Amino acid sequence: MSAEPAFRYAFAQSACGGLVLELAGAEALLRPSGALWLAAERLLVAADLHLEKGSAYAARGQMLPPYDTRETLARLAAEAAQLRPHTILLLGDSFHDGAAEGRLSGEDIRTLTMIAAVANLVWIVGNHDVDGPRTLPGQSAEAWRTAGLSLVHEPAASPRFGEVAGHLHPCARVKGRVGSVRRRCFVTDGERLVMPAFGAFAGGLNVRDAAFRGLFRRPPLAVALGERRAHAVGWGQLKPD
Repeated sequence: MSAEPAFRYAFAQSACGGLVLELAGAEALLRPSGALWLAAERLLVAADLHLEKGSAYAARGQMLPPYDTRETLARLAAEAAQLRPHTILLLGDSFHDGAAEGRLSGEDIRTLTMIAAVANLVWIVGNHDVDGPRTLPGQSAEAWRTAGLSLVHEPAASPRFGEVAGHLHPCARVKGRVGSVRRRCFVTDGERLVMPAFGAFAGGLNVRDAAFRGLFRRPPLAVALGERRAHAVGWGQLKPD
């Protein structure tokens, strides 16, 4: 008996450098920024901003440049300006800790207020920010459902058709002719999607890690983020750290 042929993913390169593919029946654009765009819903999704991670580390004596929040929000504002979404969904762990909202600068608060003035801003709560924002504009929610998709912070431990989640901060290490390169990535089997962290200091976990085991029904596709383009990478091209 011949072996079952490997599943072939169908996707197309977008003019913006992202990849368009079908996700549980919905057309999804995986942007080079690490954001997800659902054009039919005019919904922009970004996961794991971890705002004020730099200031949290500084408070513990580990000095990092204190500009991560500014950079992250500038990238989010640029996505919003280009796409003009009806709704912006922040998929949990938008803040690095429960006190991070109070450490935001006036400039960063103004940026968030500006974003909320042009789109419906929804904060999905995560494990780092279980209470959501207290004084910032927008609404908090445990999950968001649209276009047959369920958008949550933390992925379920077994396959879930139509689930979009963050939390795991996926990264891909891609084999090259000489050495390898490690990039943040989306990871999907066409039925569910785990999003990369959008935050400047968020870091990442290799998709070959055991934390991703059992999430997908078939070997998934990684969509690695380049400077201006997202790159589809098959499971066989990925290597552990």
